[in-house]
Amino acid sequence: MNLAQPTRRRARDSVRILWLEDNPDDVELGMAILRKAGLRPSCQVVESQNAFAEKLRSKAFDIVLADFQLPSWTGVDALELLRKSDPEIPFIMVTGTLPESTAIRCIEQGITDYVLKEGLARLPVSVRLALVNKALREKNARAEKALREAEIQSRDQLRRLAAHIERVREGERKRIAREVHDVLGQALTGLKMDLAWVASRLNSGDRKLLRRARAMSRLIDSTVQTVRKIATELRPGILDQLGLFAAIEWQVEQFEAQTGIRCSCSIDCPEWKLDNTSSIGLFRILQEILTNVIRHAKATEVKVAVGASKEKLLLEVRDDGCGIDPRQVVNPKSLGILGMRERAHILGGEITIQGEQCRGTKVLVTIPI
Repeated sequence: MNLAQPTRRRARDSVRILWLEDNPDDVELGMAILRKAGLRPSCQVVESQNAFAEKLRSKAFDIVLADFQLPSWTGVDALELLRKSDPEIPFIMVTGTLPESTAIRCIEQGITDYVLKEGLARLPVSVRLALVNKALREKNARAEKALREAEIQSRDQLRRLAAHIERVREGERKRIAREVHDVLGQALTGLKMDLAWVASRLNSGDRKLLRRARAMSRLIDSTVQTVRKIATELRPGILDQLGLFAAIEWQVEQFEAQTGIRCSCSIDCPEWKLDNTSSIGLFRILQEILTNVIRHAKATEVKVAVGASKEKLLLEVRDDGCGIDPRQVVNPKSLGILGMRERAHILGGEITIQGEQCRGTKVLVTIPI
């Protein structure tokens, strides 16, 4: 397109200029060159620092043109004021003379371009290019903002989905645990009673059948214990019947009994009540922490503490093991840690993990009440 003779004027050729200049003739010449190039400029001319600062507050301009040397201050001073107000507005130095070293320093300080007054014919190109670059930056900023918002929305949707799946999973665990305990347990109990009835009617001289009946009875007892264990692992009944704190104490006792690792428990807020979702989430986080202790910590002692701070519940687990590697804490492949963080996030809380080599690991879970 011929900049000197445009075929038609478009709305986007309109440009609002704030011109810092003490020579009206230079402004008039510059405006004439811009109009001849097809631009539709409107101009506010200021000279003093106070007037320039007042115009900055109005933000009623698209670009700033400024002379380098003014009676009481410089264009560089004006640039500093502008950047404090708006880092994106283009700033073009329009000056009579500008040594190359000074021009380079001004560009390093953030001016968009500089045009010598003896070469004002280049001013329309500089203005157009500055405005195009500004528009591209704004477009990119809007695109990045939209992308961030889409990512946040997608992340929130995934978390809501994960929370829903977790609720469904817990509901299924509860249902299956109840059916395993009640239905299968009752069936085994009935089978044992029938076996006892049959055994009581066997001939006392038939020792082989009696031994087989007793073996079957022991097998049924063992199976009943296995059924109870499976039902408890799926969903500890104590969690629903007596609440979170009793369930934590029970879990600590079970951990010590099963692993032989000393495990103590301190609960400083037994009167606090949590909703069902928070209770289940925190209990599952504790289970995952203790599982990690078994797998990785090589610990001989674990301390579990529950306390409160303002409107938050705190769960702290310490061990005296080898200490988790800080890189492992942020490793995306550490699915157990990721799962704990996600559970805590669903509850509106957070989890911090600190480890010191040969001095153990501390896990702190904080959730709002």
